[in-house]
Amino acid sequence: MKISVSSVITMDDEVFELLKKLLSKPEKKYKPEVGLELDTIGPESPNGIYVYDEKKERWVLKYLNGEFFQPWEDGLFVVYFDNAKCPACRAYDTYWYPFVKLIGSTFRNAHYVIILCDWFAKECDSEIARGSFQKYDVHASPTTLLLYSSNGKIVLQDKLEGVKRMDQLADSIQGFVDKALKTIELQPGGGSSNS
Repeated sequence: MKISVSSVITMDDEVFELLKKLLSKPEKKYKPEVGLELDTIGPESPNGIYVYDEKKERWVLKYLNGEFFQPWEDGLFVVYFDNAKCPACRAYDTYWYPFVKLIGSTFRNAHYVIILCDWFAKECDSEIARGSFQKYDVHASPTTLLLYSSNGKIVLQDKLEGVKRMDQLADSIQGFVDKALKTIELQPGGGSSNS
């Protein structure tokens, strides 16, 4: 098989253009405004913190500014740290969104959150998203952070790194919730009294 010089140059040009596109800042289709509602979050979405609204079945941009993400009430928080330039995150999206919609409500007092930057804290237009990547020491993408809050404090947290299928995510969350409830029960005043 004979390859001509012109076809090699064309392939090199195509590879170069593809690399340039992957490494460039993703083009944003939406204006970064608190209250923005989307079906899914992706590279075209503004950096920030999104919270799933179960009634509307949409993701709502809740925070652009602030120090870092903190649970706003007691319960389970499942936090997806997403990078717009992350190919593995796009693969994880195929499990994450159906999981939240179909299985998410089976966990009591559960909140689903996406923290989106372009590339970790290094490339992030949102102060609070950048601070959250730093606060929770996220250096792998995708990362799912599990937090359990009780009496206004985080009593347990765990990190899941890499792409997780729906069944893996459900099993991990159930194991985490069981452990969190035992932790709360062991705290002073946390268990039920038998008197």
